[in-house]
Amino acid sequence: MKKITFTNMLGVDYFPPKPATKNIPEWYKNTPSYVNDMKKEILPGIATPHTIKKCIPVLDAMTAGYIMYTQVDVYVKQMEDGPYFSWSSQDAISFHPVAQASLHPGANGLPYPKWNNHYAIKTAKGYSTLFVPPLHNPNGFFTVFPGLVDTDTYTAPVNFPFTMNDPKWEGLIPAGTPMVQVIPIKRDVWEMEFGSNKEIIEHTKVTGKLRTLFFNSYKQQFWTRKEYK
Repeated sequence: MKKITFTNMLGVDYFPPKPATKNIPEWYKNTPSYVNDMKKEILPGIATPHTIKKCIPVLDAMTAGYIMYTQVDVYVKQMEDGPYFSWSSQDAISFHPVAQASLHPGANGLPYPKWNNHYAIKTAKGYSTLFVPPLHNPNGFFTVFPGLVDTDTYTAPVNFPFTMNDPKWEGLIPAGTPMVQVIPIKRDVWEMEFGSNKEIIEHTKVTGKLRTLFFNSYKQQFWTRKEYK
């Protein structure tokens, strides 16, 4: 088992990181497993009535790694020159001038706010960390910029630039808002190639095997459980 270490440089854990399995969104919990509550009914001419809740790749993405949270309330007030951010403690936010990323697709002509993260992250040798917005679980306020950091060698805190989903919005971003998903990944050297008839035959067999079962075929025949504790 590999280790990932979160060290709060302030020494206080008000909203500590948690495995992403502890942050399943309500929309997913409330989604039924089958369309129109059909359960495991097989009707002539109708495909198996799964919903997205039965899509294991979606669940695997949503529950990969860990979630980090905002640590203090931040109030956003619209002023003449754009949004103004206020907070009570912890130096919560700093800014990048828009000129540093003027052509980024998230650019809106305003400086980029950045969450000042107080957690240092260390991974096992050969492992980096992918930082992304919580997958399939937007917080409704802001979206961090994805980034990839070699956290086996760079073990200082990583900060998270972000853009507001609505630059004109004002209100409270509460402490404990899911901020970023933290996914450790093993580094390796990859080389792209194109498959031949051999691969086509292999992939065709896999597709055929997938279609041998009506329900949970991918989960039962191909899936490997991932664990983040």
